[in-house]
Amino acid sequence: MHSRQVIILKELIGSDVSLTSQTLAHILDVSSRTVRDDIKELDQTLTNNGATITSTRGKGYTLTIQDDASFRHFLKNHVYEQHANDFSQPDQRVAYLIERFLLAESHIKTDDLMDEMHVSRSTIQNDLRQVKEQLNSYKLTLLHKPNYGMKLVGSEVKRRFALSQFIFDQRDVRETMVWKKQLTELTHVTEQQIQSLWALLIDTTKRHHISLSDIALNNLFIHMAIAYKRIKDGHEIDFLQHDLTDIQAEHEYTVAEEVVKKSEHILNITFPETEVCYIAIHLLGTKIVTHRHQTEEDLKQWLPSDIVIVTERMLQMIEDKLSLSIQHDRELILGLGLHLKPAMNRFKYGMNVRNPMLEDIKTSYPLAFEAGIIAGVALEETLDVSIDENEIGYLALHIGAAIERQKLKHKPLSCFIVCASGLGSAQLIKYKLQSMFGSKINILGTTEFYKIDQLPFNAIDLIISSVPIQQDLPVPVVEVNAILTDQDINQVETYFKADYKELLQYIDQHAIFLKQSLDTKEAALSFLYKQLKAPLQLPNDYLIHVFEREKIAPTAYGNLIAIPHPITAQTKETHVSMMTLDKPIEWGDKRVQFIILLNVSKDSQEDLQSLYSFITKLVENKKHIQRLIQIDTLPAFIDQLFSIGL
Repeated sequence: MHSRQVIILKELIGSDVSLTSQTLAHILDVSSRTVRDDIKELDQTLTNNGATITSTRGKGYTLTIQDDASFRHFLKNHVYEQHANDFSQPDQRVAYLIERFLLAESHIKTDDLMDEMHVSRSTIQNDLRQVKEQLNSYKLTLLHKPNYGMKLVGSEVKRRFALSQFIFDQRDVRETMVWKKQLTELTHVTEQQIQSLWALLIDTTKRHHISLSDIALNNLFIHMAIAYKRIKDGHEIDFLQHDLTDIQAEHEYTVAEEVVKKSEHILNITFPETEVCYIAIHLLGTKIVTHRHQTEEDLKQWLPSDIVIVTERMLQMIEDKLSLSIQHDRELILGLGLHLKPAMNRFKYGMNVRNPMLEDIKTSYPLAFEAGIIAGVALEETLDVSIDENEIGYLALHIGAAIERQKLKHKPLSCFIVCASGLGSAQLIKYKLQSMFGSKINILGTTEFYKIDQLPFNAIDLIISSVPIQQDLPVPVVEVNAILTDQDINQVETYFKADYKELLQYIDQHAIFLKQSLDTKEAALSFLYKQLKAPLQLPNDYLIHVFEREKIAPTAYGNLIAIPHPITAQTKETHVSMMTLDKPIEWGDKRVQFIILLNVSKDSQEDLQSLYSFITKLVENKKHIQRLIQIDTLPAFIDQLFSIGL
């Protein structure tokens, strides 16, 4: 199979609906006829390997797996690229284990994994916790059977989607598909040279065990191609402000020298010394932040001054509008800076970007995408360029990572364990909780029931007790078994989640409208405006600001939800109103039946993380939304609304 056919197979595996040739042609940036020819050839290959591709008029192509074992064997031998026996990093081990279980036809024993990977039992057990967590997001679980080992279980649809995401090496499959055509036209190099440059980056980073994200690798690749053009056109490259002595001592600098030397051979050009340093900074990535303990000002010295100005403007606007507390995240500053250098060149040369992850980003990280919108506005105002939502999606990836890092900084849940069965049982509960929740929980100690009055309640968030406690205490009590069950773990886990009923301060029950008969986006927004104009003191041009935001990117995030809001704050208080429709309406390229109109107060200093988290959970939970849109009474709607995650 060639690269296009691999991508087609990946898309067909991961889709639970038929895909048209036009859809696949858009993904591949080729004609529909080319797609049809590729599918015909791919189907002939699959016929002898347990699967076929069927075509339905008016719907498109569907992958049918007839022999599961044969098809998995085919994937293992023809698609899945085996790891180079390097299991030194946890993410490499976790990726291997996920792929191993997805492709396995029977149970796998821990001892066999230990032999394959040459790691200890404790290492495997730690890695399996991450494996289970990642698979759980696909509703897949590892079922353990005594004397047999573990086996992956779950619905066929979920398993196929996971296969699509994990088995295909995204970096190798893509083969610069997004950029190849544009870069060859822009730089006047051959397609073979572009492919050789990409292959060089993949090979070199793998051999030297340097882990780069897809977006970081793309950024480096695009930068090198455009740098080639700039040098050929006679332009000097001199944008590093920092003393280069330190970076030249790093291992990554040696790797960068290798990349440059081989790139010079491929492109028949000589790169300046600053290019080696810039590539080294890309390869170092977050190591500059985490290992070298660089301050925020130090990091900015690694970046060109114009990049620093734009980055600061973007982060300031995000903080002003969303109060995410990520303005001084050093990894974000460096990540955005390294991303913006090639991005600004794309803007300059009119290179249109396609983001294959865009829909997933909008659905899974709506808050990060909204922050990306704000960052895009800052870019447009500063650089006088036009930013589309594909580019915004890439910005959102950086911002989303910073939001997740910020969550990790939150104070852990402090608790005491009360146990009557002796110290041994208390310790067993303690270590089980620590293994399940890690840094999220801070177990201050264990105690017997009769000493409970001596506990420092002012420092405790929760008591976990294996004995019934009847007396009233100033903190919640979770009663568990001496040997913790899954139900016990779930009880404790609820205390890590926000009490969404506190969010009622933002949600006025008089601003919830159910089962409305409206036919268009415009009609729905006009209805909400008329209902809220007086109580919220909305300005006369309020809807203009809302539609201005919609022009940048529609606020429909999938799952029948739209979250419209004005492009700039228009109200004195933060306020959320909701509306369900009796039938879905068109909203951009999606259908919408549940509308959340969000207004953040002017100059907001509120901590809105719990509100954003709540809205994100709504976007992600299809069953919850399906229940909500069926309800026609307010009390039932409120009860169902806040049942999510509790």
